Amino acid sequence: IITLMLVTAIVFLLLLSALVLIHELGHFLVAKKFGIKVEEFGWGFPPKLWGKKIGETEYTINALPIGGFVKLYGEDEAGGGKVGSAKVTGKDSTKDLKRAYFTKPAWQRALVVVAGVVMNIFLAFAIFYLYFAISGFKTTLPILTEHTFTNTNQTNFNLDNPDSVVSYVMPNSPAAQLGMNLPAEILEINGQMVGSRGALIETVNENKGNEITVAWKEILTGTTQSGVVTPRANPPQNEGALGIAFLPVTVLSYDESGQRIFSGVTYSYDLFMYTVSVMKSLISVSVEQGDPAPVGEAVSGPVGIFNAVGDILQFPDLQERVLNLLMLAGAMSISLAFFNILPIPALDGGRLFFILFEMITRKKVNQRFEAVTHAVGFALLMGLILLIVFSDIFKLLR
Repeated sequence: IITLMLVTAIVFLLLLSALVLIHELGHFLVAKKFGIKVEEFGWGFPPKLWGKKIGETEYTINALPIGGFVKLYGEDEAGGGKVGSAKVTGKDSTKDLKRAYFTKPAWQRALVVVAGVVMNIFLAFAIFYLYFAISGFKTTLPILTEHTFTNTNQTNFNLDNPDSVVSYVMPNSPAAQLGMNLPAEILEINGQMVGSRGALIETVNENKGNEITVAWKEILTGTTQSGVVTPRANPPQNEGALGIAFLPVTVLSYDESGQRIFSGVTYSYDLFMYTVSVMKSLISVSVEQGDPAPVGEAVSGPVGIFNAVGDILQFPDLQERVLNLLMLAGAMSISLAFFNILPIPALDGGRLFFILFEMITRKKVNQRFEAVTHAVGFALLMGLILLIVFSDIFKLLR
């Protein structure tokens, strides 16, 4: 268990750091392009453990190994940081002032701000192209709300029909020992054809405590497998004798060349729109019931992601582990891009809002007002993150 926790922690930190560092690299590259002086590019957050100055930029490794940051010269004076920051005047040369972030045209500052979001979007494209190259350009998703995916061949299973397609296997259950690559259709039990989901459940229940031979077809690969397993006579509540579930799933197959060429882009778009559709449905249910639980169950923070990484690392098949980590990384990259571009103070979207206001009105927002707004937004954001962390811990304990 200790080894698993350690490996999970390493993979989790590498995954999260890679996503954030790619985001910050976007800010870094565009700032350099416009001649803005970059004072520091840091991995992790202070206190600083190590640093090396190359040219005018110090590259640092910091004690809190989650994410990273880019420190731009004069960014505080643009309302981006300290409430009481000192003005860039006096000892600073005219040459340095010309390279300060706050002296650059609004459109350049806007591009610096959105560069991180753009990098996360392109990273998602690359991750999903790699995912599909490994998976044979096929994937599955649970059907949580009605959605039609674009540029792909879509087939739904277990939706208003009696398909015996297994879409989920409980951890540490008898079915988990079979090593099914899901989704998988149960074909035979003890050499007898399975005609429907009801017949499958009936046959399994008749053989509780006895070994049975199960034959199944893996839908993504089309291969047929078989194995011996013993259904539990007294399974845990809501798990069943085998520990399998028939949740509705959709199978996406990118078979044509045009579908494959654009698969990384279209799947990223579809996954984002699908997630938005699911969240809208959950919010609607929460409002109707007057209960935030449906939304709370669907939202996860660092603890939830850490737990998901740990679950993935326990998959018996190496390729399945790699594919699920890629899927998680791609989804997180899209989420990071979307969340960051929202007009929330302290986030990229909040900074962009003030820049756009300046571009429209031709008047700069009061620096102190903007800085205070971002500071308050950051405090509220930290409070929200802590709330989500406590929610994740509660869900794990439950």
